[in-house]
Amino acid sequence: MKYVIHAYDHTDPDALARRMVARPDHFAYVRQLKEKGQFILGGALLNPEETMIGSMLVLDFDADAQLQEYLKTDPYIVQGVWEKVDVKPFRQADV
Repeated sequence: MKYVIHAYDHTDPDALARRMVARPDHFAYVRQLKEKGQFILGGALLNPEETMIGSMLVLDFDADAQLQEYLKTDPYIVQGVWEKVDVKPFRQADV
């Protein structure tokens, strides 16, 4: 099952700095998902000033337990970057 994830950063004054510290760990983590074929697409959400304020990912997991494990282990979650995470099942259009 594919999932689209919209994750929004905290808005405190240190939020962007925390994101930048966690970013290498997050990228390494997502590269592992990509090697397993679980990472489809992702990137930063930007505000009008083009500052990163969150993330969007499309991930593909065989079981809900894999999604739940991801939601406990992504460095952006563990290191307090994301404040709100919205997950929805996603069906890709075949056009």
